[in-house]
Amino acid sequence: MSKKKIAVLFGGQSSEHVVSCVSAANVIDQIDKEKYELLLIGITEEGHWVKADSVEEIRSGAWRESKADVIISPDATKKCAMITENGVTREEKIDLAFPVLHGLYGEDGTVQGIFELAKIPYVGCGVLASAVSMDKLYTKIIVDDLGIRQAAYVPVMRWKMEKDMDAVVAQVESRFQYPVFVKPSNAGSSRGVSKAENREGLVAALKEAAKHDRKILVEETIVGHEVECAVLGGGQKPVKASGVGEILAAAEFYDFDAKYNNEESRTVIGPELPGDSAERVREAAAKIFNAVDGYGLSRVDFFVTKEGEVIFNEINTMPGFTAISMYPMLWEAAGIPKAELVDRLISLAFER
Repeated sequence: MSKKKIAVLFGGQSSEHVVSCVSAANVIDQIDKEKYELLLIGITEEGHWVKADSVEEIRSGAWRESKADVIISPDATKKCAMITENGVTREEKIDLAFPVLHGLYGEDGTVQGIFELAKIPYVGCGVLASAVSMDKLYTKIIVDDLGIRQAAYVPVMRWKMEKDMDAVVAQVESRFQYPVFVKPSNAGSSRGVSKAENREGLVAALKEAAKHDRKILVEETIVGHEVECAVLGGGQKPVKASGVGEILAAAEFYDFDAKYNNEESRTVIGPELPGDSAERVREAAAKIFNAVDGYGLSRVDFFVTKEGEVIFNEINTMPGFTAISMYPMLWEAAGIPKAELVDRLISLAFER
């Protein structure tokens, strides 16, 4: 029986480009090569799609020099990638896509829309779930409707800041005491997120967030354990929530540098939490995943206060697969090794 062809997409135009490359290399290592052939498609930070020849090229960065251009055809009758090399274009059939892309133009429904047009099955959440989960403002609107507690927030549009920063500052100060957290509505890996201790810090934080998105959220500060829960399933397969992991950030909060560049940041699987809060995190994670119409996988992040209150933070529909990423670690702790986890995700995609 011939092997099915999986197109693995990585890189991308978001600020999480480098993280995506690391995640993709780890995912590729775990794909069963006895069952599947791979087509590796790298997307440069400028948005150029190219063919990579090996996982070693992904790890070294050499793939960015590839001379083989790739386009996934939106023609549903073809279900193929069009590869152009040395002036010659050929079609390569694709049975499934695995978009290991984090952040904008990858985790936000845009790439998922290409696969829907092409009728190519793909791993992970669909267009709607990806789009609303990427946009923190719209995720909050959905979670509000569920009645799950989350940080109070003030939405800010970039054009309002540019028109009248004083009015925006006054709006925030009328709602919250300092400190507050400021974050782009559409960004991942805590890019553009700042903690503002005063008015001067708020203005600087708003300007920083505005570099990443036209929509910004200013949130009250929540003090508590930063915890994460992995979700797997969807469709006819029951949605399962893993155990809970806690982030012990080396910095004041878990920003990009604390996540990926500070070796003192740690994760703890199965931390001690007040009362039955761990089970309530698991229940809330599954509820939120279902509410956004999730499919395949997501990681849902919360705070747990010392009183045991569970407060939703955000949902990530294509969580990291790096060596320090919580999603695969949580499932490994639950008895699902990485290779089996990747195989389950692929199977779910074919069943969609």
